[in-house]
Amino acid sequence: MERLQSLSDCINKDNHWLVLAGTGAVLIGGITAYKMLTKRKKKSWPKDTVVLHSVDKGIWDMSLTPFAVKLETYFRLADIPYINNPTRQQSSKKKIPWIEYNGETVADSAFIIEYLNKKLALDLNMHLTQTERAIGRAFSKMMEDNTYWTMVMSRWYHDIYKVNPPGLGLMASWVLPIFARMIYKQGWQQGMGRHSRDEVLHIMEEDLKAVSLFLDKKKFLFGEKPCEVDCAVFGQLSQFCWHMPGLYGETLIHEKYPNLKEYCYRMKKAFWPELGTNARSKLEKKST
Repeated sequence: MERLQSLSDCINKDNHWLVLAGTGAVLIGGITAYKMLTKRKKKSWPKDTVVLHSVDKGIWDMSLTPFAVKLETYFRLADIPYINNPTRQQSSKKKIPWIEYNGETVADSAFIIEYLNKKLALDLNMHLTQTERAIGRAFSKMMEDNTYWTMVMSRWYHDIYKVNPPGLGLMASWVLPIFARMIYKQGWQQGMGRHSRDEVLHIMEEDLKAVSLFLDKKKFLFGEKPCEVDCAVFGQLSQFCWHMPGLYGETLIHEKYPNLKEYCYRMKKAFWPELGTNARSKLEKKST
């Protein structure tokens, strides 16, 4: 699931779409060059501080990796000191993101949260009933194992040319097809890639509709107080809200299910206050 995020490892703050050109560079660089670039270097990190190893951030200063957004939101909700270390280096499970904490390495966002909960004696779900915990897990897994792949197939395969800026020019003719084939292969292996574009968008809409209906008019998913589930769901919704410009996923969030957009902005205000509100205008200026 999260291993796909390594394909977005060339994103930076100045150009939302450098991931496409960057991916092409990685592809033609060869295995040897890739290993040299991603060779892990030992570094001394502050004690009792989580080091989040993930791809660099996009135009909104928020990762294109929903699982990194999930983790950063969790760190902020739990008041866990952390630092970001932008990297292409994958974990032993071939996944990004992963963390280091006092010399210990943990991969996979779910296991990272379980590890830190145990290590730091945390329970951000303590106000939930057992039934609510079960419902929360079901929503988290739906979003991360199903809805996530509808976003991936839409953004990086079916509609990849719609989000391709004119600035790539001739480079797009060879970068985008290679990138799209890689996504298609992974989508086929996972299962979502076996569906047509319309079927993928239908699944996407039904999943987002379910979250919208459950959220209703609540401030957070289970009331007035956020929990771990909000971190996971917001991580995924952040991609639809801010990182799918002009695509159906963005339309669903901004127009058909506006309570999801409102929810995203509440989470942004509560845990990501530093994010700029004029990021989209900056992107538009760079694309003209």
